[in-house]
Amino acid sequence: MRKTIVAGNWKMNKTPSEAKALIEELKPLVASETSDVVFCVPAIDIPAAIEAAAGSNIAIGAENMYFEESGAYTGEIAPNMLTDLGVKYVILGHSERREYFAETDETVNKKVLKAFEHGITPIVCCGETLSQREQGVTIDFVRQQIKIAFQGVSADQAKTAVIAYEPIWAIGTGKVATTEQAQEVCAAIRACIAEVYDEATAEAIRIQYGGSVSAASAPELFAQPDIDGGLVGGASLKPDFGKIVNYK
Repeated sequence: MRKTIVAGNWKMNKTPSEAKALIEELKPLVASETSDVVFCVPAIDIPAAIEAAAGSNIAIGAENMYFEESGAYTGEIAPNMLTDLGVKYVILGHSERREYFAETDETVNKKVLKAFEHGITPIVCCGETLSQREQGVTIDFVRQQIKIAFQGVSADQAKTAVIAYEPIWAIGTGKVATTEQAQEVCAAIRACIAEVYDEATAEAIRIQYGGSVSAASAPELFAQPDIDGGLVGGASLKPDFGKIVNYK
């Protein structure tokens, strides 16, 4: 039985002092024995977040990471910088990174491999645009993203990964894919993993839905057989995040 994982993607929000205050407020609200809880915060907030989350069930993740160990990469963050602070997860390939910062399937793959090398669990994002959905190529497009992202990843590594399906047209728009749409794509992702690896790996990997997840939509979404939680944007910055975590 896969354990639900609910991760908050804070994006470019909250100063370190604000991050600490928010985590203190949310700690009692997100306490859960049935779901893993992750806050993926801006890099500058990580030390404050680690300190604030100490002793709780909250794991701290990063929103991005580079695929080199060190070097002349101004503004980038190396994996050992994250592990030295105690970071457990990292979001890779978010559609905003792809759209605004020219990330590609190939660079996402490099980052995934580097995350595993350092013992960081990648939350690998995939998802289609509205035009791609209207053209009927959603499944083909998402399968391509997943296959490239997992090139060179072993089955044992893949079993520990998290995949976040986020239809781009639903991110920050208030639009949510229907339960049927979300389940269809997440099932296709699991089938793709089974093709690349085997059924055991496909059964082990956790697949989230992301895209305007709310306390109202979470119970039905998370009850689907191939949806193992959510990657939550704006709602993760509010007390309602506790209701999403404790959706049952």
